[in-house]
Amino acid sequence: MATAKKATTAARQTRTPKGAGAATATVTASATVPPQVDDALGAIWHAFKSSADDEAREQLILHYAPLVKYVASRVATGLPSSVEQSDLVSYGMFGLMDALQKFEPGRGNKFETYAIPRIKGAIIDELRAMDWVPRSVRFKQREIEKALADLEAMLKRQPTEKELAERLGVSLSELHEVITQISFVSVLALDETISVGQDRGEQVSLIDTLADKGLDPTQGVESQETRGLLAAAINSLSEREKIVVTLYYFEGLTLAEIGGILGVTESRVCQIHTKAVGLLRNQLTEVD
Repeated sequence: MATAKKATTAARQTRTPKGAGAATATVTASATVPPQVDDALGAIWHAFKSSADDEAREQLILHYAPLVKYVASRVATGLPSSVEQSDLVSYGMFGLMDALQKFEPGRGNKFETYAIPRIKGAIIDELRAMDWVPRSVRFKQREIEKALADLEAMLKRQPTEKELAERLGVSLSELHEVITQISFVSVLALDETISVGQDRGEQVSLIDTLADKGLDPTQGVESQETRGLLAAAINSLSEREKIVVTLYYFEGLTLAEIGGILGVTESRVCQIHTKAVGLLRNQLTEVD
């Protein structure tokens, strides 16, 4: 009786998958080995769960690493392109290590079934920890993006603000308020590429679309040439005309103050100034 009971127990613990090559993949379910693993992997599981062997742990991490990549790729489909999948894999590896530590093979569950939600949870937790934006704002942002996509598909054009507000069931002022909230928290990577051109087939980075406030090198050369021509033209003026131009334009003095320095009336300075400017204009026009 006792012998039959032991044989039945052993039969329950030993599973042989169906198929042509199934005889080589005998699996023994126990407190240290999960079901549906081959003998080699079962031995690694046994070494890890029975004695917390570090080498066995590393081997299990390497074996189940593709599972992390799979979960990371699924999570990445709903994220902006600025989020690197390699970062998601890194976050997911912590979830895998935690799952390995807490998994109980004796419960009869496959490790993959147990690990996938924990890997995904680790990735999402890390993303939330890095995101300073309130979840309510993120929700509103997703709702607007979805409404825009739906309207563009229906109308075959960019919808107006009024059409978007009607789709969302809000007033124009409420829509503007939400868009303002989103604009305050939107962050883009400057190396992120966007589609441009009539057929949207050309890819450029955001940094290439920013206006360069610096001086163009050709503009700098032209400015130097202009200053040189102007200096030469001023030097061709009479001494009094040269003084008036210099004091008025470079020193910022008024015509009355210049008249006091030269000992002439303000109207006389005005005449000298008008004549000098006319001469300069003529010289610079001839050069052009």
